[in-house]
Amino acid sequence: MNTLPPLARVPLLVLGLASLATGVLAGLARIGLSVPDFGAMQAGTHAALMISAFFGAVICLERAVALGGLWPYLGPALAGGGGVLLLFGGPLVVAQSLFVLASSVLLGGSLVVIRRQTALFTVMLAVGAGCWLAGNLVWIGTGNLHVAVPLWLTFLVLTIAGERLELTRFLPARPAAAPSFIAASAVILTGALTAPFAEATALAVFGAGLLALAVWLLVFDIARHTAGQQGLTRFIGICLLTGYAWLGAGAVAGVAGGFAPGHALHDTAMHAVALGFVFAMVFGHAAIIFPAVLKVKIPYHPFFYLPLALLHLSLALRVFGGLADNLALRQWGALANAATLAVFIATMIASVIRGALQPTGRSGRRRAG
Repeated sequence: MNTLPPLARVPLLVLGLASLATGVLAGLARIGLSVPDFGAMQAGTHAALMISAFFGAVICLERAVALGGLWPYLGPALAGGGGVLLLFGGPLVVAQSLFVLASSVLLGGSLVVIRRQTALFTVMLAVGAGCWLAGNLVWIGTGNLHVAVPLWLTFLVLTIAGERLELTRFLPARPAAAPSFIAASAVILTGALTAPFAEATALAVFGAGLLALAVWLLVFDIARHTAGQQGLTRFIGICLLTGYAWLGAGAVAGVAGGFAPGHALHDTAMHAVALGFVFAMVFGHAAIIFPAVLKVKIPYHPFFYLPLALLHLSLALRVFGGLADNLALRQWGALANAATLAVFIATMIASVIRGALQPTGRSGRRRAG
């Protein structure tokens, strides 16, 4: 089967990273910090750059590698292209249309996966992709980015949860696992889908669903077992468990109204989920995903704990600043968040170099969950 060579996948990842860098600067501008003009100009599209452009491109790229063939690579190309168009101030409707097409490709690929293997986790991955598409359509249809955010967050949360659900097959069967997962996901979907029509109530329901899912992950996910092992397996388990705690914290803030723009807990709710939960998942799985996508070795090293610790400490500072109504602390926390991502990327690059210098057969990787 024809597929894109690993070296040809690098530009697709670079497109996503460009959106990540600009999205981080845009986020700093939103909190009142001085950033270069190209970042400040994108303050209004911070969420689109981070979710549709960066995470959309990365998730599409990972899915394309898994599917094989050439057509799935349209997904990361379109998502990355939409991000670049935003960066250069191109027509907004064109960028939005590229995100719609990218999410359509991801949904199509997810349906192919269901055809190959019909299971609850493959269905949830497709539902997540559908939420990304729905959010993009809501954005382009209403012109209001904020009403798309719950659907975009659902895309990320259900994609992660669906992949975690797959690994529960390595645990003893528990009859309550699947029904409770479906119930939590249904509440999340209800809140996200109805948010454009009854915002306050829907966002509280959305938060309640996230809280239920956080509890489900803490109770049923394999991470509770892997965190007690060694090396990369232990590191991933700790990333996951701490991420689930942040998901729960963000959900509690959301139930209190924090997902509504302008609410005092908005920064806490959004970043507890999007930074504390989502990026903890990224940190944990980078040493598995990037080698699979780019065919490079990323051997485990205890130094991996540094960006993880910085992530949690910087986010805790930001949340404390928000709860104390102290803008300066929030700003310092946001700056530390940005520095954390830079440290993480530097750590991954150093690990790739270290892996390239290792003799063949010493990748340092192991099966981990």
